[in-house]
Amino acid sequence: MATDITVPTLGESVSEASVIQWFKKVGDSVAKDEPLVELETDKVTIEVPSPVAGAMAEIIADSGADVEVGALLCRIDEGATGSDSKKEDAPKAEAAPEPAKEEKKPAPESKSEAKPAATTSNETLSPAVAKMVAENDLDASKIPASGPKGNLTKEDVQNFMKSGGSATPAPAKAAAPAAAVGGTKPATPTYEALPERTPDPRGEEHVKMSKLRKVIATRLKEAQNTAAMLTTFNEIDMGPMMEVRNDYKDRFEKKHSVKLGFMSFFVKAAVVALKELPAVNGEIYGDQIIYKNYYDIGIAVGTPSGLVVPVLRDADKKSFAEIEGSIADFGRRARDGKLSMAEMQGGSFTITNGGVFGSLLSTPIINPPQSGILGMHKIQKRPIVNSDGEIVVGNMMYVAHSYDHRIIDGREAVTFLVRIKELLEDPARLLIDV
Repeated sequence: MATDITVPTLGESVSEASVIQWFKKVGDSVAKDEPLVELETDKVTIEVPSPVAGAMAEIIADSGADVEVGALLCRIDEGATGSDSKKEDAPKAEAAPEPAKEEKKPAPESKSEAKPAATTSNETLSPAVAKMVAENDLDASKIPASGPKGNLTKEDVQNFMKSGGSATPAPAKAAAPAAAVGGTKPATPTYEALPERTPDPRGEEHVKMSKLRKVIATRLKEAQNTAAMLTTFNEIDMGPMMEVRNDYKDRFEKKHSVKLGFMSFFVKAAVVALKELPAVNGEIYGDQIIYKNYYDIGIAVGTPSGLVVPVLRDADKKSFAEIEGSIADFGRRARDGKLSMAEMQGGSFTITNGGVFGSLLSTPIINPPQSGILGMHKIQKRPIVNSDGEIVVGNMMYVAHSYDHRIIDGREAVTFLVRIKELLEDPARLLIDV
């Protein structure tokens, strides 16, 4: 009996995904709950498992295809006995020297010859690798393979192109991905159609934008086009907070099994300031202003694929340890692509920390439909004048508050940032709520 495998529900407001790679080929055996295919949405990368055991009967959506929720991905022949792709490779490797019996004697030589023969066949390349090889018009037999049984991996192809390997003639095919960036579907971001570009002879790599990157670009530009966005700046003497952290970090980690960082202080301070200035925690919806009585703080996390913003729900009800633990968990799973759609939906305010990359000052862009975002930056020693009028060395951080001027007035935006400065320069105020 054939079982249809369709695109699962991807979350609120997400209706489309791209097929990144297939883990199985037609005829392969499939175990129940074994991953079949990897999909990429504008927020996360997910794996679709098989609900039944059997054999892969048919693959409907090829790698690189855009598929909507509910679309047919493949069919599994439930209960059938499939073949193991690893077992299939062995006979092929031994079959290569069959025509001449004398070639069987030098076994290592025949095996090494079998590998290029396998990689040049489209049937033995994974869908993702085959697509990359075809798009760049590469000769698979010339690419050094590092995968099991001499199979090519995506990294092998990428390393080959970076090291100077290129398509034989094919400038037109190499430029095609760049010309086709964005697509024309109304549900996806659209980009201006450009003429084919001849690659510079000194070397260029044309790579199609991922769905995540396209949506990031579109949403950021949408925020600039829609919101009346302004940014106000201030600076915080991080010395008092650093003293508290140094005094308690060892005991904190021993008790809670998580490191005490600065982000928990900023989240706590932001919640206090948001309660006092509800417009900063609100959003515009049509001709209405929605004031939120909950505090779901988005924490921007950089990953190799792009920026994602998991949401810390009910941050006002969490302890320092719970906040630090959640943020550490977000960071790990974001880098592994394991965050769920639900964890990145909603959010009433966002905090981003460019300081971890060395940024001294920046103007963060609002995450729509939110109305504000707080930007942290690098801590740097600078001369400051203390309350006694003395010039001393301070551990200073510039902070930025970008806000939608349609809903937040300048007075509220500046007051919000000043309130955060007051709380962080005297951390005890966070504990006694003053």
